[in-house]
Amino acid sequence: MEMESGRNVFTPVSRFLLALMMMMMSLGTAHALLEHPVCINNGNYTNGSAYQTNLKNLLSSLPSAVDPFGFTTSTAGSDSDQAYALVLCRGDVDHDTCRKCVNDTVYKLTAACPGYKEASGFYEYCMLRYSNRSLTGSVSTSNTYYMWNPFNSTNATQFNQDLSALMIDLRTKAAMGGSRLKFAAADKMIPDFQTISALVQCTPDLTEEQCNNCLLDAIAQIPRCCDGKKGGRVITWSCNFRFETYVFYNQTGVQALSPGFPPPPSPAAESPPPPTGNSNGNSNHTVTIVAISISSVVGFMLIFSLCFIIVSTRSKKHKKKKKKNPIIPAKPIERLDSSMNDISSTEIVQYDFNTIKEATNDFSNDNRLGQGGFGVVYKGEFSNGQEIAVKRLSREHGQGDQEFKNEVLLVAKLQHRNLVRILGFCIDGTERLLVYEFLANSSLDRFLFDSVKRTQLDWQRRFKIIGGIARGLLYLHEDSRVRIIHRDMKASNILLDVEMNPKISDFGMARLSVMDETQGNTSKVVGTYGYMAPEYIMYGQFSVKSDVFSFGILVLEIISGQKNNNSFNNGEDILSFAWKCWREGRGSEMIDPILRDAGGSVREMIRCIHIGLLCTQDNASDRPTMASVVLMFNSFSLTLPVPSEPAFFLSRIANTTNMLPLQESEESGLIRSIRTNNSSEQYSNGNDSITEMYPR
Repeated sequence: MEMESGRNVFTPVSRFLLALMMMMMSLGTAHALLEHPVCINNGNYTNGSAYQTNLKNLLSSLPSAVDPFGFTTSTAGSDSDQAYALVLCRGDVDHDTCRKCVNDTVYKLTAACPGYKEASGFYEYCMLRYSNRSLTGSVSTSNTYYMWNPFNSTNATQFNQDLSALMIDLRTKAAMGGSRLKFAAADKMIPDFQTISALVQCTPDLTEEQCNNCLLDAIAQIPRCCDGKKGGRVITWSCNFRFETYVFYNQTGVQALSPGFPPPPSPAAESPPPPTGNSNGNSNHTVTIVAISISSVVGFMLIFSLCFIIVSTRSKKHKKKKKKNPIIPAKPIERLDSSMNDISSTEIVQYDFNTIKEATNDFSNDNRLGQGGFGVVYKGEFSNGQEIAVKRLSREHGQGDQEFKNEVLLVAKLQHRNLVRILGFCIDGTERLLVYEFLANSSLDRFLFDSVKRTQLDWQRRFKIIGGIARGLLYLHEDSRVRIIHRDMKASNILLDVEMNPKISDFGMARLSVMDETQGNTSKVVGTYGYMAPEYIMYGQFSVKSDVFSFGILVLEIISGQKNNNSFNNGEDILSFAWKCWREGRGSEMIDPILRDAGGSVREMIRCIHIGLLCTQDNASDRPTMASVVLMFNSFSLTLPVPSEPAFFLSRIANTTNMLPLQESEESGLIRSIRTNNSSEQYSNGNDSITEMYPR
């Protein structure tokens, strides 16, 4: 059917029939493609061989071996005759449906690929792979399948933006799943009274990074397969996703996977073995399929009939309401001043002030975790036992409101395991409160610069912390919805969870940057002296390379166990000392004695010093991107370039003639910057910043 001048000319009945046709076409296409098995040419077995026996025993046991989350990996036999299998059911289906799908898939796949040692099949509710080689621990994208809804979205640009936002959220949630389930599904309301529903899943044997990368690659295929379409699906053997403009997944099953719900029930009794190849078995199997198919079609017809009645009724009511009551935009949150009205559009909880007051025991000193230039951080606990960290912003500083805007608007959009998660906010009169997840191990500086606690940071943990910080910065610079420059990377802004995983915090000084912007300028330099890049201090120029510089300083601190403003040999700062040690082949002198005594890999530590020096080179363009840095840490076979002399900006700034004389501010240690005619800056020689750590 055609559209006339952009106006929908379909009647309610024709719209219903069109939707029904679209659904049936989508289902028909899905089964035609999904039930097409892949027989992989990786060798053949003969009848009666040891491999055939192992494979038969393995496959017959799979339905009962599937765990409550719909996943299993099994093996049978040994040596060259060993058979491997991997089963993954869709995360929203119940256990019985999963086992039935696996049972059916075993029969179909072995019948379609007789004699093949390796085969794979992806069906509506489950996937099965078997082979004579291991199938776990690596990403398989050798076969990629596309499906798409034949109908186009009405506003492709807006639709793609909403779809992208939903996919980013689901991809992150799925990747952060455990070793038993990496799955996420949700729906989102979009303009024109439409809903986008989407589902993503990885095989749970993948690491978080592998799952994230697999889904990134799969989602990147949308322009190729289904750009602007109302639905689409991309399937690989390690991950897959689907989206539609209707809810296609089991919402009850998805809700049961949410925090607070009990785990899926234990597996029921073992399913019967797959049917044999005799005629009676095939006949019974065919009757079962026909019965299921008929019941499914009848069920869909009933559901769509009910939906049609509901939609028609609501449509009539909506038309009547529209004549009497025009739609009025939602009011901004009460007590929200005009400079912060855009916060009301964020999908974040606004807490009642009395709730937070009670959780923190009226902000008692016993619950006090720390204090910075913009307020005090308190530990709290809600009535349900959930621990929180509350940042109570001071109203005495002119930048308090701006920091509040930054942290709410920016952090609410960021989701990564190496970033602190914001739970909500509160506005009550002059009160501005930020509520974060509580992290039991405080901040990195509390461990790193403490002579006793530092012993808990062996090399394995320190290397893990360095890598986590690098991945968090990479997300901010390249993988988040918007490019974000943190501008205050330091040890006290790295928080540690109970497993000592690092999380970047404090985005009050962060700045947005469009993706193709290489550099920005500011007349107000903010951050912590000792971590800031020289071009930022002297000229107000900031970029992602400014964060890279701060990261490099942080790496050197983590390896040495010393603050960047400590005096090393002959009063040298950390950069001067690191450069001299590395250049003269005395890199081990830079390493924390605790690490040397514990027997960590000195070679790895010196390589990290090398990377830290690459990040702190004088010329910003010479510094690597965080993507390159992550690659350097993950691939020790990669040859590193030789760094140029780092930015010894302590002495340079002191000798710069166009710098204004030092002026102390009322708050000792805060960096104040005023743009002058010759573009010079004021600065202080403190090592504190105008921001401070918040959640502990």
